[in-house]
Amino acid sequence: MNAAPVRILLMEDDPGDVELILEALADAKIRLCIDRVADGEEGMRFLRRQGEHEGAKRPDLVLLDLNMPRMDGREVLAAMKSDRMLRSIPVVVLTTSEAEADILASYDLGANCYLKKPLEFPDFLQVVKSVEDFWLTLVKLPPREASPGARP
Repeated sequence: MNAAPVRILLMEDDPGDVELILEALADAKIRLCIDRVADGEEGMRFLRRQGEHEGAKRPDLVLLDLNMPRMDGREVLAAMKSDRMLRSIPVVVLTTSEAEADILASYDLGANCYLKKPLEFPDFLQVVKSVEDFWLTLVKLPPREASPGARP
């Protein structure tokens, strides 16, 4: 069976964290296609297929850092979950913040999961692997066609 790859949009501004996440997902048990943007404004243009992202494919899952330039993760969550075309895309917040206010705000804004980035390399890899094991293996993600106007 040659199933389509699971599409992930990684919204992360830290190049070191991007490298770690990509390394952790390199040996994924399933086929992945990972797109990356470095700030929330570009992420929203990607999701809305605007400008340079006109041909972008709809992601099956968003990995979202809260602390990004130009438009932070909270603003991205608010914009995604208020947009009927985007709100069904699951969002996993993957961030350094342990602040209770950030956790509550993320869930209030519609995050599907909130994970803290560990400082130690092996722990960081384990967290990303847990995302793969749960979100990409066990969870039944919504079909790309489920949202009005969504293109595969």
